[in-house]
Amino acid sequence: FPLLYQEGVQNVLFSWRRIFSWMLNGVYSAAVVFFFTTRTLQIQAFRRGGELASRDVLGTTMYTCIVWIVNCQMALAVSYFTWIHHLFVWGSIAVWYLFLLIYGSLTPTFSTTAYKIFIEACGPSPSYWVITFFVAVCALIPYVVYSTIQMKFFPMYHELIQGIRLYGKDDPEYGKMLKMRYSRRSTVGFSARREAKFYGTKKPRNKKREESRPSEESPINA
Repeated sequence: FPLLYQEGVQNVLFSWRRIFSWMLNGVYSAAVVFFFTTRTLQIQAFRRGGELASRDVLGTTMYTCIVWIVNCQMALAVSYFTWIHHLFVWGSIAVWYLFLLIYGSLTPTFSTTAYKIFIEACGPSPSYWVITFFVAVCALIPYVVYSTIQMKFFPMYHELIQGIRLYGKDDPEYGKMLKMRYSRRSTVGFSARREAKFYGTKKPRNKKREESRPSEESPINA
């Protein structure tokens, strides 16, 4: 599939439009994490005894949401999973909870305000798990919707290949549409265009110089 190289040639993956879209997605996710967690933990009881959530609980909940959002978004962006992907994506989430357990079990001299924060405060509270789930879902919904629309109506080059291989047999019309888009004209990169332009303007000059030189059979040399 030589068309796959067009993503690099046309600078599709690293264009300013794509960079700003990822920045906008990050700002949206950060706003969802901050406002959702602060609003839900602001006035209601967090523990069974009626105690409100402290800043330590708020920070732990926010960072847990961030860990889930980042790793789930990477999982959604991956099209082909191997054991390495599963190890690092889901393993990163497991390491975060393991860190809370180990760091919280240390003496207050080292763990300070995080002493047993997961075992005694966050873990037993249903609000901690419910907030983590809903914040992660709300933050990932725009990315899922955007990816679905792009894959269906505006697929990229690698998505065209995947669509032809996956849906070409089950949906012939959709596969035919993807093949028509696959056969569109390819382009060359900036360096190749610049080199072609350089040599294209250089050849006529050399030709004029060769024509102006006296030939060996001219009467002057004779």
